[in-house]
Amino acid sequence: MKDYLASDSRYDVMQYNRCGRSGVLLPKVSLGMWHNFGGVDDYQRSRAILCHAFDCGITHLDLANNYGPPYGSAEETLGRVMDEDLRPYRDELFISTKAGYDMWPGPYGNWGSRKYLMASLDQSLRRMRLDYVDLFYSHRYDPNTPLEETLQALVDIVRSGKALYVGISRWPLEATRFAIDYLKQHDVPLLIYQGRLNMFDREPINEGILDLCHKEGVGFISFSPLAQGLLTDRYLNGIPNDSRMARGKFLRQDMLSDELLQQLRQWNQEAQAKGHTLAESALRWILDQQGVTSVLVGASSTEQLDKNLKCINP
Repeated sequence: MKDYLASDSRYDVMQYNRCGRSGVLLPKVSLGMWHNFGGVDDYQRSRAILCHAFDCGITHLDLANNYGPPYGSAEETLGRVMDEDLRPYRDELFISTKAGYDMWPGPYGNWGSRKYLMASLDQSLRRMRLDYVDLFYSHRYDPNTPLEETLQALVDIVRSGKALYVGISRWPLEATRFAIDYLKQHDVPLLIYQGRLNMFDREPINEGILDLCHKEGVGFISFSPLAQGLLTDRYLNGIPNDSRMARGKFLRQDMLSDELLQQLRQWNQEAQAKGHTLAESALRWILDQQGVTSVLVGASSTEQLDKNLKCINP
């Protein structure tokens, strides 16, 4: 790959939504680095996807401490790409990372303690070769740590300058309500909630999370918007040998029941009638929900990313 120079037209097509009642605009489609950017993946391909994403106006890159595999390696990949390509554009990027799931052995490498969150962010910054992140998340609700401890750690992280904004991911409704109030009282308002929302999994809608975020001026970003590839044309005619479901990774073969397959084919027919793919239609469905700021898509190639970006077309 030659020396990278960002496209002059990178902001011509992408559309941006305001994140809640903040000053932050996020692209309708953001890049999630959960898969395809780890140490086991081809670095030059990962690098090409990241640069292409930025050329398409995707300014928001979403990571977590344990994305890889191995743990931490997705952040290391970004750090290397920052040094080789994206460093001149740091102020045009909105980079997030998280802590909350298993990261290192022992009692301080998991969940939501102040000890874990602060140590994890320091490690993440070193791996990404950054002075700060734009957004730091509590990656999951911890039922055994006082909410005040987790939330005060987020407040202090912002005050330390290591993150500009904070978010939470997959917290239950009442804990989310508490977080919104606590952070507001401490002058570090909750920027965004990250939840799993797609045409199959509507839990944030059914539980009232999305409605709460909308009313309180908190943004919402959907992860797994294509249900790990189920909401694409990949499984319409069975289970491909090279698919995640065939490998038993994140998707089990028994999930593809006759009823589910029938639903997928019906949605696919409805999408085709509008001139869309099933994936495009599934992403549009999420973006049409009131209160949704952005969808996080993964990509194993620049071509796959381009297909997903069609969802922002009129």
